[in-house]
Amino acid sequence: MVGLLMTRPYDAAQRFVSELPAALIGDLEVIYSPLLKVQSLNETIDLDGFSAVVFTSSNGVSVAARSVGRVSLRAYCLGERTTLAAEKAGWQSQFCGMTADDLVSDLLKRRPSGRMLHLRGQHSRGDVAARLSEAGLDCREQVIYDQLVLPLTNEASTALSLSRDLVVPLFSPRTARQFADLCPQGAPIHLIAMSDAVANHLKLLKYKDLKICMNPEALSMQRLVRQVAEQLVRVESGGLAQ
Repeated sequence: MVGLLMTRPYDAAQRFVSELPAALIGDLEVIYSPLLKVQSLNETIDLDGFSAVVFTSSNGVSVAARSVGRVSLRAYCLGERTTLAAEKAGWQSQFCGMTADDLVSDLLKRRPSGRMLHLRGQHSRGDVAARLSEAGLDCREQVIYDQLVLPLTNEASTALSLSRDLVVPLFSPRTARQFADLCPQGAPIHLIAMSDAVANHLKLLKYKDLKICMNPEALSMQRLVRQVAEQLVRVESGGLAQ
């Protein structure tokens, strides 16, 4: 049976799998092995004097919600998932693009007049607050969570040691780097990277295939995972996956 190795935090990984076609899931062995763990730094978030916040991940939204509860300030968000999470948490969420560059460009066009606070993780790309400040906007930043790297589970290690095909979607550069450090050479893996930045950490691995999403978004990743998995299932079964 073709395997699907999910390395996201469990809740996000389970949600991603649930959005795949049920018939396809039935033809896959899904293995969960989170390689990152989100850990709140238990920072006090003082929003006094700020007219808006900036979120570049849904992790920031969930950690902030535990600290400040429901707040009706405007939230400028990177990515559709983050925007939806912020809306559900009570923020006046605004979608500002799929990449950090998109977000910065969007805010430079909007040029909000008040002070903004970028609530982010310890490991963050894009230098959002610094770039906005250099362009004349008033944006501060606060690190409110860390992402700790985790080892592969025993189940994942076993799957990587077998000769069967294994589909491995990777969503962030840090997860990709951790996976590359842990993956045995020669494992029959079909890698799917969310972006070029993710793929760059995987290119020294010996893999069967490496595909990169056209857009760094969940829908693009869903399509590629489905495409690759269905093709492997067809080859394995000698028929057509429905």
